[in-house]
Amino acid sequence: MRLIIGVAMIFAAACERDPGRDVRPLTDPLRANGTTTAAPTEILPLDKIQKSQAAAVSQRVANTEITVTYSRPVARGRALFGALIPLDQVWNPGADQATTVAFTRDVRINEQPLPAGKYSLWAIPRSDQWTVIFSKAADVYHTPYPGEDQDALRFDVAPEKGPHMEVLTIYFPVVDGKDAVLRVHWGEIMVPLSIRVP
Repeated sequence: MRLIIGVAMIFAAACERDPGRDVRPLTDPLRANGTTTAAPTEILPLDKIQKSQAAAVSQRVANTEITVTYSRPVARGRALFGALIPLDQVWNPGADQATTVAFTRDVRINEQPLPAGKYSLWAIPRSDQWTVIFSKAADVYHTPYPGEDQDALRFDVAPEKGPHMEVLTIYFPVVDGKDAVLRVHWGEIMVPLSIRVP
């Protein structure tokens, strides 16, 4: 009898539901209505293609889904920070529609709490530190900045030097347990944002 109870307990523990498996990927953030229609078959001429093409990256950290949607400007030999992008002024890291970051659960970014939701991402570049801003005004154009009254979170972070990245790239170089790093990288400047999920 004890053997049967022991086997039943082991079986129950093995069948315990993994909460991470209940998380479903978000719908395609590049499709406004979330449909899954086939890709267009039209061939675009080169002069009709946007210079800053749309991109999205999604990462599951434990059972929290994080999705970044943005447009990717290209350096094309231009000097970037301190020239094309002025220092000490608010800038949206992207083009066209403002870059957005969506979280399915509350998170901590650089040790600061941020509730679940969708935010536009802004920054004030400086040579020694950047101010990073998550704005509650999510669905806006990349200019002008919505204003401090819409800020959900604002903090400073030290930029890092890295290899040249021709096209603005936002990616997750680290995902480990409940921690991740989201990196904004353009030219030789990398801005790391540490994310911790509950």
